[in-house]
Amino acid sequence: MKTIYDFSVKDRKGKPVSLKEYANEVILIVNTATKCGFTPQYEELEKLYETYHSQGFTILDFPCNQFGQQAPGTDESIHEFCKLTYGTDFPRFKKVKVNGDDAEPLFKFLKEQKGFAGWDMEHPIAHILDDMLTKADPNYKDNADIKWNFTKFLINKQGQVVARFEPTASFDTIAKAIEELL
Repeated sequence: MKTIYDFSVKDRKGKPVSLKEYANEVILIVNTATKCGFTPQYEELEKLYETYHSQGFTILDFPCNQFGQQAPGTDESIHEFCKLTYGTDFPRFKKVKVNGDDAEPLFKFLKEQKGFAGWDMEHPIAHILDDMLTKADPNYKDNADIKWNFTKFLINKQGQVVARFEPTASFDTIAKAIEELL
């Protein structure tokens, strides 16, 4: 059975990293952007990282410029912004594409494992995203593509994708799911 451990990605300096390095950890893989309405989620992500890292949890951050060009700049400038603005300590990788033919193979796999999870309509941005995406494609909910920045995939200690959280998901829900796997 294929797992995320079958993939290698590039760190922000372009060096290959086998995801086997994260074997036996609970992992949250996130596509991020520095100029997005969801960018303040870096603060919540860092809290999750600080809370659970010593118990075998990590976050893998993949900047992505595919949604409204909201991740401009170099890999290094994105890293500096996140460190200085949000104090993030979790690993950050090279900017990737998450949708389309040239999507990062890891993200193609993640989407095959877990399709669109639906919006939390209590979130103030959910209706805006739903309206915008419905205008572009009335059937957007039917495909597994990542819909926006800060989509999160939760991986168990065996490297299997166990959950997908859209950017509107509450961090309480995410924290509970992490706790169940630790």
